[in-house]
Amino acid sequence: MVEEARQRRLETVSSRLPDFPWDSLVRYAEQARSHPDGVVDLSIGTPVDPTPDVVQQALRDAADSPGYPLTIGRAETRQACLDWMARRLGVTGLGLDQVLPVIGSKELIGAMALHLGIGAGDLVGYPALAYPTYEVGAALAGARAVATDSLTAFDPEVPKLLWLNSPSNPSGRVLPVEHLRKVVEWCRERGTILVSDECYVECAWDTEPVSVLHPDVCGGSAEGILTVHSLSKRSNLAGYRCAFVAGDRSLIGELLAVRKNLGLIMPGPQQRAMAAALDDDDHAEEQHARYAARRRVLRDALEGAGFRIDHSEASLYLWAQRQTPGGPEDCWETVAFLAERGILVAPGSFYGAAGAQHVRVAFTATDERIAAAAARLSA
Repeated sequence: MVEEARQRRLETVSSRLPDFPWDSLVRYAEQARSHPDGVVDLSIGTPVDPTPDVVQQALRDAADSPGYPLTIGRAETRQACLDWMARRLGVTGLGLDQVLPVIGSKELIGAMALHLGIGAGDLVGYPALAYPTYEVGAALAGARAVATDSLTAFDPEVPKLLWLNSPSNPSGRVLPVEHLRKVVEWCRERGTILVSDECYVECAWDTEPVSVLHPDVCGGSAEGILTVHSLSKRSNLAGYRCAFVAGDRSLIGELLAVRKNLGLIMPGPQQRAMAAALDDDDHAEEQHARYAARRRVLRDALEGAGFRIDHSEASLYLWAQRQTPGGPEDCWETVAFLAERGILVAPGSFYGAAGAQHVRVAFTATDERIAAAAARLSA
């Protein structure tokens, strides 16, 4: 009886969530790993380069941390977030009570709808091509979710929460200022909370992404808007779980109240490391140059092998489509084609039906592995 009850609980939880997409990639990963020269894993955008010395030193200096940190975070850490947004994104006018350090952006994104009181009967909107966690977060809150890039798709129903993601994961697409301004105005007219995932904002190649909190977009007011930022990509801090959310003072206050009750607190040493990373632009520019070089090598190799690259003007991925005499190939056929050559990529269908003929190719591997992938594609 106990085991049956436990199984029913597991099935109930599982029924609320979509399947974890990477589970379906296992057999292709095994095939790619069987390559004589080893796998080139380009399926996940995880950093491989060293965490900057300035950050490591800050963490060491903060290692003696016996007391509980505050949920709202250290004032110095929040100020570093605001200074970085002003210096790098042109976002000004925010106060210390409008920014909140969090334990990685994925945790925040997955819990956002729930923590903002969104639940059964509510609607959450997110991009047609999207990181799966937006849908997961809506499901955990018991809300309905719609994947669309068209605001008219919501008529006559109004979403309680709308996600933007620019630069996009997976496609690297960057939304122009005019479009962002239109979305801000649309949400404000309807009372929809707008949350912009801007975790790749400094990973730009062919254009300059703009934050929705830039005055040209929001008119100098954070009303109804939150932005999410991560240091995982910029500063090779994925293992530190350092991120923050900024924007509307009342919405930040709601998140803070919930997080206080749940004890969701960024550890003190990580807060000091995060501040050190945000205060230093040199390491970020060096890392940007590394990724730019890898991107060039991989893009040239893919295009030389008959792939078309769409969007990809920012982020750490190439949104690639393999061209065949019969037209664009199904993404799983492309995954198999590359796995035979020891290259593992993510099928576009992981990110929605709109990605069925694309694959997402990360260029976060080492120079040696990127060169190996290029050589295999050329062969």
